[in-house]
Amino acid sequence: MASGRRGSSWTSVVAMTMVVVVASSVPGARGQLRMGFYAQSCPGVERMVGDFVRQHVRRVPTVAAALLRLHFHDCFVRGCDASVLLNSTAGSVAEKDAPPNLTLRGFDFVDRVKTLVEEACPGVVSCADVLALAARDAVAAIGGPSWRVPTGRRDGTVSSMQEALDEIPKPTMSFKELTDMFASKGLGVRDLVWLSGAHTIGIAHCSSFADRLYGYPGAGAGNDTTDPSLDAAYAVNLRRRKCRAPNGGYAEDAIVEMDPGSHLSFDLGYYRALLKHRCLLRSDAALLSDAAARADVESVVAGPEEVFFQLFARSMATLGAVQVKTGAEGEVRRNCAVVNSPSN
Repeated sequence: MASGRRGSSWTSVVAMTMVVVVASSVPGARGQLRMGFYAQSCPGVERMVGDFVRQHVRRVPTVAAALLRLHFHDCFVRGCDASVLLNSTAGSVAEKDAPPNLTLRGFDFVDRVKTLVEEACPGVVSCADVLALAARDAVAAIGGPSWRVPTGRRDGTVSSMQEALDEIPKPTMSFKELTDMFASKGLGVRDLVWLSGAHTIGIAHCSSFADRLYGYPGAGAGNDTTDPSLDAAYAVNLRRRKCRAPNGGYAEDAIVEMDPGSHLSFDLGYYRALLKHRCLLRSDAALLSDAAARADVESVVAGPEEVFFQLFARSMATLGAVQVKTGAEGEVRRNCAVVNSPSN
């Protein structure tokens, strides 16, 4: 999807937040979600999920980023159907075992929430809804925005490693590649810009951006060349400290905060670092390669934090309705890791 020229004042950005998002208005959504879906079949389930999430995330705030990323990766493959939670079987390698998902966390946490819900309402609440609610509540628990999560999602019964490889955005993607992939899910350019803001509480492994630090194509000769679009001092710090291995090479599994100094706070730090060319991933830096996307980033940084919260919440509501299964589609898994047996 091509991006057009957009206004640069944050007041024009605010106007974009006054949009109500429902599943039926989202391209690619295959069914209707609604607020209060479980009001009769499992009353109080949203409060139950929220209480559990808040209790645990406030003790271990890094859980918020894990659940948010888990929800995002789920929705990008077969829609928001909890297929990312399924285990591999003898005949099929599941999404969770695809290379992009090997660093995902939060599976056990979702299982604990699901167990709690099953005890109250057996076979009623889907894993997909549990994940969507938990991701929202986790972000709110660390001081981030909240958003409306209509429910009624059904769980998928298929999980494919190859589909995860093909459909999850890669950290090396260009702006066009990213916008094309987002468009295929019914998500626009602005959704790309605002959903990228989740990196304010994210981390990255050095292996995901090592290409920007060592032997960057076109930067010059030798193995010590870096991406010229990366702030020079920041690149030196990454190479000499954050990603340096004891043997002098780089440590692939070393972890770096995407928003140094406030990675446990949901704020504008990620976008401020982005404008200073201190972002880790090529896919983050790509946002500045498009004039309109850059204008949006500059606008939100210049305005109050609440504007970002509203924009992020709007895009998360849109994401949560991507290609959902409802009605007779899919199933309601009793165990999020395996499909139901015929007897269920």
